[in-house]
Parts: sequence; structure tokens; C-alpha cells
Amino acid sequence: MKLAIITIVKHSNKDGTYYGYGPYVREMNLWGKYVDELLVVGPEQEAMKEGIDSAYDHPHLNFTSVPSFDILSFGAAILAIFKIPIIFFKICKVMRRADHIHLRCPGNISLIGCFAQIFFPKKAKSTKYAGNWDPNSNQPWSYRMQQAILRNRILTRNMQVLVYGAWPHEPSHVRPFISATYYEKERVSYVPRDYTQPLKFVFAASLVEGKRPLLTVQIIEALNAKGYPSVLHLFGDGPLMDELQNYVKEKQLEGQVLLLGNRERDEVRDAYMDAHFNILPSKSEGWPKAVAEGMFFGCVPIATSVSCVDWMLDYGSRGIVIQPELDSAVGTIVEHLETNLTIMARLALEWSQLYTFDRLETDIKKVLDGTF
Repeated sequence: MKLAIITIVKHSNKDGTYYGYGPYVREMNLWGKYVDELLVVGPEQEAMKEGIDSAYDHPHLNFTSVPSFDILSFGAAILAIFKIPIIFFKICKVMRRADHIHLRCPGNISLIGCFAQIFFPKKAKSTKYAGNWDPNSNQPWSYRMQQAILRNRILTRNMQVLVYGAWPHEPSHVRPFISATYYEKERVSYVPRDYTQPLKFVFAASLVEGKRPLLTVQIIEALNAKGYPSVLHLFGDGPLMDELQNYVKEKQLEGQVLLLGNRERDEVRDAYMDAHFNILPSKSEGWPKAVAEGMFFGCVPIATSVSCVDWMLDYGSRGIVIQPELDSAVGTIVEHLETNLTIMARLALEWSQLYTFDRLETDIKKVLDGTF
């Protein structure tokens, strides 16, 4: 089988091996285990990003480079007019060779792929929609257009659309498909925490505005001020690091907030295993990976109601859903500290451990077989 992959992920070639963003490539290597040839269409970058990019592991990979584009300015929009036809015809050429077409959405290149796949109604197809599928969320028009095409059974034939979460009133070809980080062998039994002790929180995400790391720090500051001793282990790096460092220093929070930067996977895992809570008050998410990872080890998740978070947390039975305002968030957490959090933590662990990397591989095979 020849699998065509249409993606926005930037690729690089080093000594004949192609590299791309690590989490994406690791998943695509699972798809590659069940096909004879990978036909990848995506943009190209000059050099691999050390520590971020991973290598494809497939003996027969054919990469087709297409230009990146956006329409965020007048000049960029003019350039896009010339780039889009080139991208469209390159995608069609690859799709014609493929036995199975796989789109990685959302993105500008995948939007073109959504239009191109219309011309191949008889070919087996799938789409991994890695963004927020919530029909009531505020999203760019290009994302809305991709969702509309993918939902439409006339425009989108023979397609399985794989989305994060279960959403009501969706057509039958739109199906929940959950990513994973850990393997079956990494499962652990639930270890009860003592919620009367100083509370340990873990935040693991990029330090960008959308993840709200400053709000997270302020929540810990407020809990301590209210008499609930708390410590935050904050993993990640990004443009807000300097601001967070200055805030922690100015407010003298060094004993409450540990800014740990990027750390190895095992160190983050060990922090989850020792923590009471993992917290991610994001503005927007596709798949809130850090929430699911903390749940896997028995942390009580604390998150805002974005994307599929409500579904993941079973609308509050296996996690704490907060509003993104400081006083409201702290009040909600304090209320839950008076309840039996052991039940919530156990439910979180049991649910998250259903979705392992082993199950993800099995589900991918079913998608390619047409039995998912």
C-alpha cells in the first residue's frame, strides 16, 4: 500500500533521512509500519531542529516539497495566489499515486488537500484533525472551511475523519480518535495522595500566552495566600520565560514556583507520579496532551473548558474544570479540596490508561484496513 500524507509540518533532509516535528513523526512512524511506501507532501526547512525533530523510520519514503504560505498581509496574500496552484497540482499528483490518502489538518496546506481530495472520491482516505473540533468555538475561517468540507459526505467520499473527543450531531464518518504518549508497559497502579499535605502542582507546556502560564503561577500564589501550602513545578520554555522569572522574583515566590525549563520525558513523568494535580488553563487546545499525561499517573487534572476537555474530564467527575479568571479558578479549586479527591484521581487514571500508544497503533491499523 502507498500512503500519501499531506501535512503542514516542516521537513529537513540530513544524509538522506527526513526529519520533522518529533510527536508528529513518531505517530507517522506507526502509520508507516503498515504500508509499503510513504508519499509525504509538506514544506521544507534547511536544517533539522536539534532536540525537537525526529527521523522517519521507513525504508521507502518519497518526499514532495511544497512552499509554505499565509495570507496575513497583503504581500503574503499576493504571493499565495502564485503558490496555491503549484501546491494544488503537486498534491493531486501524489494523491493519484496513492492507495490511501491521509490529511493532517488543520493548516493552509491541508486546506488545499481538502479541495484536492474531492477529485479522488473512490480512494480510501482519512483525516487526523489535530485541532479543536468544537463546533461552537471561535476559530479562523480557514479552519471552519476545512471542517465544513470534511463533514460534507458529498464533497468528502470514502473518508474517516478522526477528531479529539466525542461530539453530538456529527455524521457517522467523524469519529473520536485519541492520541497517546505512554505504552501499556508504563501503566502504574493508583497511589493515593494525601491532600492535607502541601500540594504539588505540575504545569508542562510551552510558555506562550495561549497556555496561560502566568495565570497558573498566580493561582499557586493565591492558594498559598489563602492558607493552602502549594508548590508548582513548571516545565517548559518559551517567550514568556523572562516575564515569569521576573514575576516570581518580584513576588518572592521562589519557594512556591520552580521554573524548570524543558526537561527529559522521564523527569516530567516522575513529577506527575509525585504530584497531586496537573494544571493547564489554556485558551485553546487541540488535544491537551499534558492533561492526559498527568491523568495517566493519577494526578487530578485542572483545566479550562476548551476543545474536548469537558469530555476528557467527564464534565467534572474525573477532573476540575475552571474558569480562566483568577478568583473564580482559585475558588473552584478550594471547593474541591473539601471533597474526596481520591475518587476523582482514580477515575482520571483509569480513563487515561485506556489510551496507550499500543492502542493508538491498533487503531491506526484499523483505519488503514477500513475497519475503524
